[in-house]
Amino acid sequence: MLTSLSIKNYALIDDLQARFNPGFTIITGETGAGKSIVLGALSLIIGKRADLSSLKDDEQKCVIEAVFDIANYNLKPIFEQEDLDYDKQTIIRREILPSGKSRAFVNDTPVTLSSLQVLGERLIDIHSQHQTLQLTDDAFQFQVIDALAETEQPLVNYKQHLKVFKSDQKALQKLLDFQSEANKEYEYNAFLLQELLDAKLVEGELESLEEEYETLDNIEAIKEKLVASHQLLNDEQIGALAILTEVKNNFNKIASFSSHYKELYSRVDSSLIELYDIFADVEASEDALDADPNRLEVVNTRLQLLHNLLKKHLANNVTELIAIKNTLEDKVSVTENLDKNITELQAKIAEKETVLNQIAGDIHHKRVEVIPDLKQQLEVYLADLGMPNAQFQIELETSKTFYANGKDDLQFLFSANKGGTFKPLNKAASGGELSRIMLAIKAVLSKYIQLPTIMFDEIDTGVSGEISNKMGVIMRNMSSNMQVFAITHLPQVAAKGNTHLKVYKEDVNQITTTNLIALTEEERVLEIAQMLGGLEVSSSALAHAKQLLN
Repeated sequence: MLTSLSIKNYALIDDLQARFNPGFTIITGETGAGKSIVLGALSLIIGKRADLSSLKDDEQKCVIEAVFDIANYNLKPIFEQEDLDYDKQTIIRREILPSGKSRAFVNDTPVTLSSLQVLGERLIDIHSQHQTLQLTDDAFQFQVIDALAETEQPLVNYKQHLKVFKSDQKALQKLLDFQSEANKEYEYNAFLLQELLDAKLVEGELESLEEEYETLDNIEAIKEKLVASHQLLNDEQIGALAILTEVKNNFNKIASFSSHYKELYSRVDSSLIELYDIFADVEASEDALDADPNRLEVVNTRLQLLHNLLKKHLANNVTELIAIKNTLEDKVSVTENLDKNITELQAKIAEKETVLNQIAGDIHHKRVEVIPDLKQQLEVYLADLGMPNAQFQIELETSKTFYANGKDDLQFLFSANKGGTFKPLNKAASGGELSRIMLAIKAVLSKYIQLPTIMFDEIDTGVSGEISNKMGVIMRNMSSNMQVFAITHLPQVAAKGNTHLKVYKEDVNQITTTNLIALTEEERVLEIAQMLGGLEVSSSALAHAKQLLN
């Protein structure tokens, strides 16, 4: 509920501070006193766009702040959704700067207008005779039906299953689209894969083959150099082995004379051992070296295959080719398993559809059961509001489509007169009738769900004294479950309030300002008497006012 409101530098308001009580609050005042200004300020609190022309002093900023007690509103999910700090005493502030910039805050956290609107519509419902389009809105009509049908938990369950159902449907469509494209590429990918599988790729093979090819392709030159090296090492007269053996023997003879010569002998001996190893390797290489044209052809053919594959797949080495082969294996495997995956997902969707149909059927049954009661309550309220022949025809039909709130198509049809044709509300009722219908619907809703604070703005315009009396009773009864405000010109309505506020204008230093005060019991009698008979209050008007209040 709205507990307090502060308005500074807005329209004709210089600085207004007001506290509000639970129950039914009446707001009265002469035409032009500024009741619409208070409503305008509240509209800013719930997300209406700001206008620079609203500033009273265009050199100072405008600040509007409202405090709400939301302990019983179950709004924590909304605060989490909008990433706001939850507090049972929530403060909403709007600021309009002289530059024209507007800012909004919830519990001192800056918010966007869209976030403020999401929260605001759960806090205040400002209703005037011209704001009845909501009646023809499907979501609102379902809210009415579902309040009586107590479908909150089944709807939560339904929405959870629907979310999974739609997600699976999207996944299935994605698979089907992928299958369509994959089938076009499957044969080509399978061909490329088989080509790489047939190649039996081995990491490092390319380098090894290139080395073998160079050896086989230059075998004569290699053999010539090996023979020459063999002779230079093993010649009896000038061979390196013979010469180094002689050097070794010379140092052996003098090694005992000095540690230096002994070291030289050891080094020559080590070199001779290494040279004998080299000679053995040269001899083995010479013996192993045989021209093999067939092997050369095999190696050359294998190298050409690998180089062709590298070029075809734009790869730098065999390792990259193996990676490409693995990718192709995945693609081919996925394509080959698509049918199985699609079948499994289709079965899952069919199962979920069965569950959704069961839940939607239960919701439909609950709704159907409460329609007669809703129809009767609305018609009773409208009879009290001067529409004794008003009738509703509420049509609820099962659709083939899964909507966000079930599988029902809902339509409220209305006839204001006996024997009249039932038509949609916006075609069958006048503005005044729509206003009374909305009051009747809100009165019914207030019995079943926690509604936000509601502000009725001259909803009683154009109705008779007796009807306004019953309208006031309805609003007072609603206030037992919620906070209700009524801006009214009718004394019969004003007398029904628990609290009475008056909006008035006054001139201070030749500047007109709007103020709001709470009336005492005596002031209230006078205000209602003036509403009955004008500024010149008669004793009969005072007596009538007291009678209305009692």
